[in-house]
Amino acid sequence: MKAKPHPLAIAVALLARAISGVEVRWAGCRPDARQRIYFANHASHLDFAVLWSALPPELRSRTRPVAAEDYWDRGLRAYFAQTVFHAVLVRRRAQEEQADEEALAESRKQIECLATAMGHADSLILFPEGTRGTGETIAPFRSGLYYLARRKPEVELVPAYLRDLSRILPKGEVLPVPLMSCVTFGEPLHFDGCETKAAFLDRARAAVQALSCRGPQ
Repeated sequence: MKAKPHPLAIAVALLARAISGVEVRWAGCRPDARQRIYFANHASHLDFAVLWSALPPELRSRTRPVAAEDYWDRGLRAYFAQTVFHAVLVRRRAQEEQADEEALAESRKQIECLATAMGHADSLILFPEGTRGTGETIAPFRSGLYYLARRKPEVELVPAYLRDLSRILPKGEVLPVPLMSCVTFGEPLHFDGCETKAAFLDRARAAVQALSCRGPQ
């Protein structure tokens, strides 16, 4: 990655913070330069820009969003995703389109792509639900977070909850409505090699859900 964020990324971050009026809370950890995977609920196209902007400036150039290839791989969106934010694009529907063996091979390929993108210093922003929800509930997490955590067990897994962004830019809308929102970062999780995939994903989802229950303070 470049030493500094792209100027347009800085501009988008400032705009996202202005539109969302975001309050940033570090409830279970503090900003840190160590390698992390930030994982959060997903209900708006503003999510990754707001979450990225909530990090201190010195961490942004080392933190890359993971985005769906089928949405962010063309036109102006591709430019912003790949050139401006250095996003790592993954195939969101691979397992739905392929047979079991093909899906497994594709999944392994994508996890290796994410691990390679992280290298030894970069962090990722990941939305384990896999698609945008309504903002009212958190859908079950898909398996990517588990396999990436198993591939990079030394990396801290930091849950985050994005509140009210679905009201600011609801699914299907183009123009945002300026309102107040909040990003809460929770206590880091670590991969337990003895844990089943289902148990790990339930624990990770529960960590995000617990942050949603904090409410305004």
